[in-house]
This record gives sequence, structure tokens and C-alpha cells, in this order.
Amino acid sequence: MRAMKEIEKSVNEYLDYLEIERNRSPKTRENYRRYLEAFVKETGISSYREITAERVRKFRLVLARKSLKKATQSYYVIALRNFLKYLIKRGFSDVLAPETIELPKIPRRDIETLEYRELERLLAAPEGNSLKVLRDRAILEVLFSTGLRLSELCALNRYIDLERGEISVRGKGEKLRVVFLAESTKKALKAYLEKRGDADEALFVSITRNGKVLGRITPRTVQRIIDRYARKAGIPKKVHPHQIRHSFATDLLINGADLRSVQELLGHANISTTQVYTHLTNKELREVHEAFHARRRRKE
Repeated sequence: MRAMKEIEKSVNEYLDYLEIERNRSPKTRENYRRYLEAFVKETGISSYREITAERVRKFRLVLARKSLKKATQSYYVIALRNFLKYLIKRGFSDVLAPETIELPKIPRRDIETLEYRELERLLAAPEGNSLKVLRDRAILEVLFSTGLRLSELCALNRYIDLERGEISVRGKGEKLRVVFLAESTKKALKAYLEKRGDADEALFVSITRNGKVLGRITPRTVQRIIDRYARKAGIPKKVHPHQIRHSFATDLLINGADLRSVQELLGHANISTTQVYTHLTNKELREVHEAFHARRRRKE
């Protein structure tokens, strides 16, 4: 049987640390394994002591020549930096300083949001009192009231305290956070749940044309629901569930919420992720300035 190299043992111990002590999800563990194993294989190292700035530079050159997106390249670099930080924390010597490895500069994401008038039309689009329509209305309301990710929405269970208007959500990295329901959202959920005659634990379920419940709703079904009502609302672009999440975040910031609070509500691990919304709110402020101040100054 092949003897395990020192670097393989160190990587495995780090992955165990991520899962047990840092409470990272199995998916995160698997991703980190893939990134670190790619580095070990490409560089041919047998010990963490062989991780040098030159080897890291050559590995990054390999990633760049594979035409990987900058964001994807950064995942490999972040995994390597965090692995080195772990080694230092464990008291290992001769470890390359993580801060000497710079992250790739990633172009700012072009985030698409919905205008508030479009959102109002979208939320008002489900008309009627059938179980399907009540479900669809509740889905749209919950998405905009909470800013949930699509996977988080689909994973919700039905037994929630509508009076409190709070839902505990298990997001990325198995982290729990609390999101809040607006009055209109509580009303929409109440009407939908009162119409449900099944015992399925899922909050949102797939429903046949004759009203039969088929089990927990899928992300693809939610996307189709949003597509249908976006067209009905006369929105001239394809609307994704994540656009509603973006609109939730920018709406909070435009109306005075601080960045840390928005970070908590969205379930972002790092505030730098939340900061991508600030250029959108700055644009809104520029438009306000143009409409109410600059115009007046031109008249003087």
C-alpha cells in the first residue's frame, strides 16, 4: 500500500478541521479538497515546506492558461491561503506567509435588479384564489421580503410562526440566520397554508393542475413560476430569483440600512460580498442628486 505523503496528511487534517471545527458543509470540504489536490498534483510537492512563492506563481500561471474565470481562479488561491493560515495556527514552522499570496483582481459584477415599479407589478401578478395561485403569490412575497436564495426558499418547512414573522434559515456553510416577513407576506402565507389540505412538511410544494400535491417544490419550478408572472407583469427582461434577492438588498441600502445589517440578512460570510451592492445604491443617489439638486443649480 502506498505510503501517504506528508502534504496529503496535512491536507486531510485541514479538511477534517474545516468540517468539524469550522462547521463547513460537505460540499465546501469537497471543493477545498479539489482545489488543494490540484495544487499538489501540479507542483509535485510532498510537504507543506515545499510551498514557495515561485511554485504558487507557476500554479497561478497554469490556472490562467486554462482560461478559467478570474473568480474561479480565486477559489484555488483562497483555499491555498486558508490552508497556510491553518498550518501557522497549528504551530508549524517554515510555512509560506499567506499574505504574500495576492488574490486575483476580479472585475466588478454587473448586478441586475428590478425597478420598484416592476417589482410591484410582479408581486401583484398572481390573481385568483386557487391553491396554485396562492402558493405563487406567497413565493414571490417571501422572496422579496427575505432576500432568500432559491435553494433556501425550496428547503423551507411549513411549520413557521407567522405571528412572530420570523423564519430561521440554514444557508451556505450550514449557518443559521433569521429573516423577517412583511405584513403582506404573512397575509399571503396564511392564505396559502389555510388552503393546503395535505400533510407534506415542505412549505412550498409542487401542485398538479387538479390541485394534487406532489412534494417539495424544485428550483426549476420556482424559476418557471417567476418567468410566467414576469411576462404577465409586462417586464421586458428575463427575471431570475436572484434578481429579487438583489432587489431586496438594494432596497434596504437605498432606504438607509447599514451594510453590516444587510450582510446578516443575506447570510454573506464576508462583507466584501455585500459591498457589490453599494455601486448600485450610489447610482440611485446620483439620480436623486440630479433630479433634486443639480437641476435647481442649473436654473440659478
